[in-house]
Amino acid sequence: MRSITIYDYIYGLITIQLMSITLIIIVITSLVSITTFTRPGDMEKLSFWPYQVNHRNQYYRFFTSGLVHRDFMHLFFNMLSLYFFGDYISFYFERVLGSVYYFPLLYVLGLVLPDVANYFKYKDVYGYQSIGASGAVSAVLFSCVLFDPWQKIGLYFFIPMWFILYAVLYLVYSAYMSRRGGDGIDHSAHFWGAVLGLVFPIVIKPAVFTYFLQRLLNP
Repeated sequence: MRSITIYDYIYGLITIQLMSITLIIIVITSLVSITTFTRPGDMEKLSFWPYQVNHRNQYYRFFTSGLVHRDFMHLFFNMLSLYFFGDYISFYFERVLGSVYYFPLLYVLGLVLPDVANYFKYKDVYGYQSIGASGAVSAVLFSCVLFDPWQKIGLYFFIPMWFILYAVLYLVYSAYMSRRGGDGIDHSAHFWGAVLGLVFPIVIKPAVFTYFLQRLLNP
């Protein structure tokens, strides 16, 4: 698999901006989230609630829970991360995997699959609910690692860190906090979303793994 050139990147960005899936997701998620901030009942109807999924077959909650957020800060950081990395990974999916529409597929899977483990864990626990698009956003972020592991991310906006180092630390931290619990955050969704982001492109095109190794060994 050939390396991506700056000309490929510019062309890809122009094409993607004309039909920005990222922007569509951000607008829809923001509108739904903001309208539920003052309507706790609506937020509850859309949340991921394993008990209701199990006992009332409300399977739509696997998807709709990613459209609502706890507050503006929760929404802001998820959508800001998606804004920075969504078009970036759309470009690579279009040029390397062959279709920009693998991006929305990854995003939807990132909303649904990370909640599967929690469904089986909490399907008979009435009080457990979760919301947010963190699993899907994590999937997008970690797909970027495969294509450009030595690219730098501004952690907390000012601490430079390579994608690959951030990925390792993120997975370790999420796994630890998921086992520890107690902070009200669904770290398991972060963890499994990140794993999905790493595995998804390789399943679609196994040569991506070789490409990743080449980029990793030649920073």
